[in-house]
Formats: sequence, structure tokens, C-alpha cells
Amino acid sequence: MKYFALSVLALGMIACQGPDAATDSNSALNKDLDKAAIEDDIRRILKRQDAAWNNGDIESFMASYWKSSDLRFASGGSIERGWQPTLERYLSRYPSRAAMGQLAFTNIEVEVIDADDALVFGHWALQREADRPRGLFTLHFKQIDGAWVIVSDHTSSAQ
Repeated sequence: MKYFALSVLALGMIACQGPDAATDSNSALNKDLDKAAIEDDIRRILKRQDAAWNNGDIESFMASYWKSSDLRFASGGSIERGWQPTLERYLSRYPSRAAMGQLAFTNIEVEVIDADDALVFGHWALQREADRPRGLFTLHFKQIDGAWVIVSDHTSSAQ
């Protein structure tokens, strides 16, 4: 009975703190989170990717991806794991400048989850001589060792 009374007392003390205690700790965390700066950093990375692609430089395009065997790339109904296999997939799928075309990212939405985690949603389009493929993408960015990198990419094509 003594332990029951202590448990009830402890729960009562926690309840008396009220919702403001949780809000105060969340606002302290949010003060350190500059969502606009994170969004700007990520948008700059996407602009560098766009420029690298349009210069025919797939390896520079891939510089924004996490150089890890844990990188996840999903597209065309399959999943590739790892930075090197993802690079090889891009190189085999886009063996020439003509195959690469000109890339444009549009309708980009950056959702900052916390200081080290963000999601990016957008549209991609290639302009090539013979066709105009396009689709959607979702990128999961994480800040690892002080740098924002893509840890997961899910890209789909529109029909």
C-alpha cells in the first residue's frame, strides 16, 4: 500500500505540471531549429544537383547522396542499396548526354522534421530530343557529420 500511495503521489505531481511543461521543452528545442536556414541549405543542394546533371556530371550529381551501403534508392519498381550501386545504376541508365537530357526540379516542398532530418517532395522533368519523361520524387535528407545528405530517394515516373 505504501508503494501504491507513492506512485499515486508521483503521478499527481507529474499531472500538476500540466501541458505547459511539455510545451516549454518543445519550444526550447524549436528555438535551436532554424527551419528557414535548413530549407535554404537543402534547396542549394538541389540546385547543385540540377547543375551537375545538366553539365553531364553524374558523379557530382551523386555527391549529395550518402556515401554509405545504407543509402536507399527506389525507382522503377526496384530498390537499390548503397551509394556505389546507385551510381552504377545512373551511369548505365544514362550513358550519354543525350540520354541525360536537361533536368528541372519543380514544385519543391521541404518539410523540416528536426535539426538533422528533413523530407523533400517535388517533380522532376527531363527534356530530351526524343521525349520528355517526368515524375515525382521524395528525398529523405539527414544531417550526418555536419553535412546534409540524401539517405533515401524514391523517384517515380509519370505515364
